[in-house]
Amino acid sequence: MKEFFNALKKLDMNALFRSETTNAFIQFFRYIFVGGIAFVADAGALWLCEKFMHYLIAAAIAFVFGLIVNYVLSVCFVFNGNERKTGRAAEFIIYGIIGVIGLGLTELIMWLFTDVIGLYFLLSKIVAAAIVLIWNFVARKKIIYSE
Repeated sequence: MKEFFNALKKLDMNALFRSETTNAFIQFFRYIFVGGIAFVADAGALWLCEKFMHYLIAAAIAFVFGLIVNYVLSVCFVFNGNERKTGRAAEFIIYGIIGVIGLGLTELIMWLFTDVIGLYFLLSKIVAAAIVLIWNFVARKKIIYSE
């Protein structure tokens, strides 16, 4: 935590965004940005796909696009200081399984907020994304990238 606040205080952009680290606070800070970029990719694909199909099917398709963006950016910028326990293929499969659980949570939350509560589907997506971001980071950090 001290490492994160020192880098933040000094506005050390290299420490905050690029240099290799296993510090969970710095990694979560980076994951918020990576998650934001992946969310834009996911939500953009959802917005496009929803014009042609039911919003829950569109959400599943958009999820795959967002997952790939999230994986690539996470490997390059978030978990770049962690040793690899498996090969890239196995790592991506585990990453994907965690993501599929996140997708299930997303679908449940979107259905609840859109069909039950009556919120616009993209607003439901924002609520779901915030909750699932925390799930994805914690699960990936503990399962794939733990020390």
